[in-house]
Amino acid sequence: MKNKRLIIPFIILGCAAVSCNKDFLQRMPQTEIAPEAYFKTPGDLQTYVNGLYDDNLSAPYDDNNSDNVSGTTGSEMDKLVHGTLDPTTVDGWNNWNVLRNINYLLDNVYKTQGDAVEIKHYTGVARYFRARFYAEMIARYSDVPFYGHVMTDIDPEIYKGRDPRANVADSVLADLQFAVDNIKADTKDNGTLVNKYTALALMSRYCLFEGTFRRYHPELKLQTTADVWLKKAVWASEQIMASARYDIYNTGKGGADYRALFASTTLAGNKEAIQWRDYPQSLGKGNNTHSVLGWTWSLSQSLVYSYLMKDGTAFTSQPGYDKMDYTTTFKNRDPRLAETVAYPGFSTTQDNNPYIAKPNLGGYDQLKFYPRDPKQRQGWDANYTALPVYRYAEVLLNYAEAKAELLDLSQADLDNSVNLLRRRVQMPDLSLVTANGNPDQVMSNQYNVTSANKGVILEIRRERRVEMACEGQRLNDINRWAAGSRVKEAPAGMYVAGMGGIDMTGDGVADIAILPNPNDSSAIAGLPADVKIRLSRFYLADKNGGLNNFYLENGTSGHILFATDRAGRTFTEPKFYYRPIPKQQLVLNSKLQQIMGW
Repeated sequence: MKNKRLIIPFIILGCAAVSCNKDFLQRMPQTEIAPEAYFKTPGDLQTYVNGLYDDNLSAPYDDNNSDNVSGTTGSEMDKLVHGTLDPTTVDGWNNWNVLRNINYLLDNVYKTQGDAVEIKHYTGVARYFRARFYAEMIARYSDVPFYGHVMTDIDPEIYKGRDPRANVADSVLADLQFAVDNIKADTKDNGTLVNKYTALALMSRYCLFEGTFRRYHPELKLQTTADVWLKKAVWASEQIMASARYDIYNTGKGGADYRALFASTTLAGNKEAIQWRDYPQSLGKGNNTHSVLGWTWSLSQSLVYSYLMKDGTAFTSQPGYDKMDYTTTFKNRDPRLAETVAYPGFSTTQDNNPYIAKPNLGGYDQLKFYPRDPKQRQGWDANYTALPVYRYAEVLLNYAEAKAELLDLSQADLDNSVNLLRRRVQMPDLSLVTANGNPDQVMSNQYNVTSANKGVILEIRRERRVEMACEGQRLNDINRWAAGSRVKEAPAGMYVAGMGGIDMTGDGVADIAILPNPNDSSAIAGLPADVKIRLSRFYLADKNGGLNNFYLENGTSGHILFATDRAGRTFTEPKFYYRPIPKQQLVLNSKLQQIMGW
C-alpha cells in the first residue's frame, strides 16, 4: 500500500534452526538509525508501526485446510487426517520475529515525546498486532508462552514453558481493550490502516472464537467461563453496529453487490469494509487472486449443498438432490453460490467462451475473489483487486451467533444481522421460530448442538459458511465447534451419472467426458463427431491400468472422490483440534511440552 512504505526498513536476518527462536525473541529490529536515537516523536512511531503490517493476505486460499475445499493433496489438513503429520513433520512455531518487532516498540515507546493522544494511538496499534499474533497462536496451539517484552540473553524467561491458555487469552483481551480505548476512530486512510473499529472487529471475532471453543471443548475445563467471552463478543459487535459507520453493501444488484466486495479495484467508500488491503496498479504491487480459479483445488460438494434454494428451503430437502447433475445443481439457488463457484456458462474471456470446470479437481472451481476484468489480472503478482480484511457482515454473524449461544437472541436481532445479509441477495428472512421449531436434519447430523436454540444456531452456522466461504475462517469455525467430523469425511466433488459426456455449460452439449481409460471410448461412441473432437477427456485410469488421482464413489458413477482418501481418513478427538510444536523446538527448550496427546 502507498501508506505503508517504510522509511527505515527492517532487516530480518535469516537464522539456523538451532538458534532461530531464541535469536528472534532477543534480537532488536535493526534499522539504518541506532535504536537509541529512535522513538523520539509520534512520527517515529508511525514509521515503525507501518512496518508491522503484512503485505500478503492469504485469506482467499486459507479455506484449503477445511471441508470447504476438495483436491488439496499435501495441505496440512490432508497430512493430519492421513496420519503423516506429527512433531517431526509439522511446520510452524517460527514466527516469533513478528512478536519481537511488536514488543520492541512497546518496550521503547516511553522515550517518545509529543502529543499523548498520538502516542497512545500508535501504542494501541502495536497492542492490536500483539493481540492478533497471540489469538492466532492460541487457535493453533492452545497453551503458548506469553512474552510481553523483548527477551535478552540474561532473561530467564527466554526458555520458559507454555503459559495456560486462560492467562494468554486474558492478555489478548487486555491488549484489544487498550487498542479499542486508544486507537483513533478516524485515520484518514479510507480504511486500509488499523483504526478503533478494526480492533473492535478482531475483538468480536476472537471473543466469539474463545467463547464457543470453551463451550464445545470440555477437555480445556473452561466451559464455565464461555459466557463471559460470548458477552464480550456481543459487546464488541454492538459498538460497531451502534457507530452507524458501517453497513451491508446493498445497491439492489443482488449477487453483483456481493461480488463487488471481492473483485473490485478499491473498497474505499464501501461501508461494509471495516479494513481492506489495497493493491494499486500504479505501484506495481499486485496479488494472485486469479489463481483461485482451477489451479490445484476446487470447492467441495458439502459447501455447494449448504446453499439454500431461492425460496429459502434447504437444497438437501429437494428430491434426488444427491444425484443432480452439474448444471441442475446451480438452478434456483442462493445467488451467492454463483458468485463463489464457477457456474455453468461463466466466461473468463471477453468473447464469452464458457469456462469448463475440471472434474479431476472435483468440478466446483472457486470463483470468489477471481478478478472479472482482464485488466485486473495480468499475471503473477499482477492482480489489482482490493481484498477485505474485516467485513461488517462478519461482525453481524458474530453478533447473531453469540446471542444465540447465550439464549438471548430475538427476531429483531436476526433482522438486524443475518437477515441484512440475506436481503442483499433477495433471499427470504431467517425466522427464529421456524428454525427452532424444525432444525435442519442434515446439519443436525453434522454438528453436535443441544441448545434450546439448536435450530437457529444451525442456520446461523449455515449462513456463516455461505457468506464467508473462501475467506479463511472455516477451519477455525470447525475447530471451535468441535466439528472434526466435517474434515474426517472425505471431501467430494460433483455427481457423475455414468461414463460418457457431461454438459458443463448448460447448453445441452457435452463439454467433457469421463472415461474408464484411454483405451475405452465406448461411452462416447454415439456422440456427433464435432462434439467428440472438442471434448476434454478425463480418465479414471491410464492406458496401463494405473489409477488416476480421482475416482467415482460407485466405480463408474457417483460423486467424485480423490485417491488420497481411498484408505479413509481419521480424526482423533480432541488431539487434532490442536497442532504439535515441532520436535526440534522441544530439543532447544526442554521446558516446552506437547499437549493433548501429541
